[in-house]
Amino acid sequence: MINNTLKVLVLLPALLFTFNGVRWLVAPSDVAATLGLGLSDGLGRSSLIGDMSGFFLTLGSCMLIALITQKRVWYYPAIMLLGITALGRIVAWLVHDAALAGPQIMVELVVGCILLAASRRLPQEQ
Repeated sequence: MINNTLKVLVLLPALLFTFNGVRWLVAPSDVAATLGLGLSDGLGRSSLIGDMSGFFLTLGSCMLIALITQKRVWYYPAIMLLGITALGRIVAWLVHDAALAGPQIMVELVVGCILLAASRRLPQEQ
């Protein structure tokens, strides 16, 4: 029962992250607005769309691959992406006069902890 709940707790954000990655490719202005970002022009737009789609698609894909293959190693890139993103947000707030993104940081940390728990409980290989 716990393992099935944990699988759902991994699957739901994995699908959401993957969906957001696709949205960055097909409707970037819509998804940018939901994250409080403006879509810049030229090279800035290319970088934003490329980096954000790459981030979300890699994050979601690693989570899905971990669930499908049941191999622990696939959880770690996703945990790193979420943890480093949370750290980057905190640094942006402390050093670069950015707004504190508390709700986003909490999501990143909670999902990261769920993935860490999943990496310990779900994989069949040890």
